[in-house]
Formats: sequence, structure tokens, C-alpha cells
Amino acid sequence: MLVTTVDDFYREASAFLNSDPDQLLPAGITKEVGHFNVFDVTEVLKMVKEKPNMTYNRRTYYKISLIDGRNRAEYADKTIAIDHHALLFATPKVPYNWVPLGPDQGGYFCLFTADFLAQSKSGVVLDDLPLFRPGGYPCFTLTEQGKEEVGAIFRKIQQEIRSDYAFKYDLIRNYVIELIHYGQKLQPATDLCSTHNASARVASLFAELLERQFPIESPLESLRLRTAKDFADRLAIHVNYLNRVLKEQTGQTTKHLISNRIVREAKILLRQTDWNVSQIAYSLGFEEVAHFSNFFKKQTASSPLAFRA
Repeated sequence: MLVTTVDDFYREASAFLNSDPDQLLPAGITKEVGHFNVFDVTEVLKMVKEKPNMTYNRRTYYKISLIDGRNRAEYADKTIAIDHHALLFATPKVPYNWVPLGPDQGGYFCLFTADFLAQSKSGVVLDDLPLFRPGGYPCFTLTEQGKEEVGAIFRKIQQEIRSDYAFKYDLIRNYVIELIHYGQKLQPATDLCSTHNASARVASLFAELLERQFPIESPLESLRLRTAKDFADRLAIHVNYLNRVLKEQTGQTTKHLISNRIVREAKILLRQTDWNVSQIAYSLGFEEVAHFSNFFKKQTASSPLAFRA
């Protein structure tokens, strides 16, 4: 799965905005531990050259967004439709895809690393909060009044980040904590969370993750996702849920699907490369060549060398 770092975010943003990445960085942030920035969606959209193409991936930063417009947030196990105003929280632990559904988009968003907020004296531990736990509901509906209240906090953040105040990032941390507590007090928008086709989506994402590992182009590469738990962890869902969904959707077990794809790649490598069996075993994630040989023979009734011959 793709992993988007803070640096990746600025590279992509600068490409869309046709600007230097350094121009997007807030003044003085290099003097701070961690990273923080805030954006006005309306202002950003005025400068974009093309519609951003956000993919289902994992970010290495936290993000809080005030949504104003029709959008859809897609997770491994659910899809959240946003018709108007909402407050959305994103965590590095939960990959997602963001899909704008109309031309009229507005609001604000801020992104920050765990190190940035760690300096706060509030005692808040992000990953302990329901807002940032995998499997929760990170989206909260807002009334017009709520939209104005949250918008006011974001505007204070914008004002401070542009100021010359020596302790502005300490103040900004307090505003971020205020946004978090604002979300904590709201009821989760469970009515917005659609489980329709959730199983099909999980199966599709699993298949995408599986295929992204191939083809293997070097004997120095090695598969990282080889077990049901590996895939479940990457999708931020429970392994039992993944197993049940794939059985329902494909009629096959997770282990069978993974094994089939690995043995298919093994056949390709045996027939189309000059790599030795040990190299092929390593590239497919086997620590011992004997384990690979036993696996291959169990799947094909032939040893790797016999198959190559």
C-alpha cells in the first residue's frame, strides 16, 4: 500500500498548485519539533491546476478537516457520505480514500505529526482517543452553528500561524486540542456510515494490496505481506473480519488466495528468470529454501527444479 509522508504531501501539493514546496511551509516551523500546517480549502482550490487524485493509502500524519460540501470518505470496512458540514479526523493507523462529489467545496484542514502535539501539556494521547482508534467513526455532522464554531477555531489557527508571536505554536497546540475535544463531545455520525457493499470493498482492497506486490523485478526484493494478519493490519481491520469477508465474497480462504498468487509468481520466476531457487524463495518471502520447496510441491505436486526443467 502507498504511504504518504509529510514530504510527499508537500510534493504533491506543490505540483497541483504550481509552487515551490517551501512556499507552503509555515514560517518558523523548522525550529519546532514535529510538523504542523493549516489550509483554507477555498483558497487552495482557487490555485489548483487539476483535480487532485487521492488514492487509498496510509498517511504518516494526523489530519483534522472541517468539510463544507458533498464528499465521500472510503475506509476498508465502511464508506462515509458527507452531504454538507462535517468534522473529520484522520490517523496514520487508518488508511482511507477521499472523494469530492461536487464542485462546491470549502472548509479548512490542518495536518500535524504526533511529535508536534507531544509537546502539549494537555496530557492528551492521540491514539487513546476514540476519534483516532481503528474501527471507530471519525466523522461528525455539524449544524450551521457548529460549522461557524469550528471555522472560528481554524481561523484563529490561521491568524496565529501567520503571526510573529514567539510562542505561537504553543497556542496553536491548544487550538488543536480544542478541535479534538469539540469532536469528542459530538455524537458519531453513525447514520452517515453505510455498510452497503462494505464486504465487497474490503475484498477489493485486499486484492489490490495483493497485486501491488507483483511483479517481483529483483531477487533482492521480498514480499512484505504474506499472511492474513499482514493484510488485516494494513487495512486496519480485524483478521477474523477479513477472513469472513473474503470467504463470503470469493468462496476461498485468505490463505488460499495468498498462496495461489504466490505460487503463480513462483512459476513465472522459475520459467522466465535465471534466478536460482534460493533467490526465488527469498523474493517470495521464504526464509528457508526448504520451506519454499515444500510449499511449491504442496501447491503443484512438483518440486521447483522439476517444474523449471
